[in-house]
Amino acid sequence: MVRTSAFLIAAFICLSWNWSDAKEPFKPNLGPDLPRVTVTCGDLTLVLRQASQWTPARLDYHGAAMTTERSAYSTVFSFPDVGFIGTGHLENEPEPLKSLAFILDGKRVEKPTAEMKGQTFRFERHSRIRSFDLTNIIEVRDNRVYETTTFRTVEAQPLKLVYHFMHAWAPSVSAFLAGRDDKPDQILSGPLTDDPATARKFFINGPVDWMSVYEPKSSHFAVSRLLESPPEAKSIPMIWNVPNSYRKYYLKCFSDATVPAGFSGTWRMVTAFGQADVSSWEKPARATAQALLEP
Repeated sequence: MVRTSAFLIAAFICLSWNWSDAKEPFKPNLGPDLPRVTVTCGDLTLVLRQASQWTPARLDYHGAAMTTERSAYSTVFSFPDVGFIGTGHLENEPEPLKSLAFILDGKRVEKPTAEMKGQTFRFERHSRIRSFDLTNIIEVRDNRVYETTTFRTVEAQPLKLVYHFMHAWAPSVSAFLAGRDDKPDQILSGPLTDDPATARKFFINGPVDWMSVYEPKSSHFAVSRLLESPPEAKSIPMIWNVPNSYRKYYLKCFSDATVPAGFSGTWRMVTAFGQADVSSWEKPARATAQALLEP
């Protein structure tokens, strides 16, 4: 059963998404009138947007949107005294960005254009949220998306929670699958529907090594595997089912906990994609999850 406190926190995410009340987003010198950058590498297209502090806006596979732009991505902190700070949440306090780097095919792009194509792409984002120095890195290569998040703090900091690797999967996503490597026969799975009985419910809510979602309109599936996580963070994957908005993935960490002074931790996740019929997608999704264990 989902705890009431978790439900209220997640509900706040949806209700607080109001650009009219937001502070001015960070505007680096990337050229005139460049509110977003779209990068295509192989079968994947990543959209980054200024409006949410240069975090992802959308992820496409074979030209079909796997995620929706109606939400925030990457990392957000929730503090007991103020609420959410980070990514698209500009309503409480700013997230000062210290630097951005766009690297296409191994070469830094000083003046990104609205659309770029290459074999590989790496995006580095450095910011500060209160006492936390935060680094987010996204790499697109080999038709996979690699995400690395690191933060450190000199002083102890109480938190309500941290969400990493937020992915707002499209509201048409119809099912999920998740598992642990040490218990390969114990698979979590189920439908994600618009039924009022499951609206705004959380799914998974437990330690798993990988999770997958299926999008029936395109017959595409995505598989995300957590590669690294600090044990003291007690990272828990979740999917929040919000009909007509998204089926949103969160990696919840430091829930109602204090990040100790001197903490430095890194989280890494990789996401791959595939295509299969709705009746048979689970087998290739599980095979993809196993393949993501390999270097």
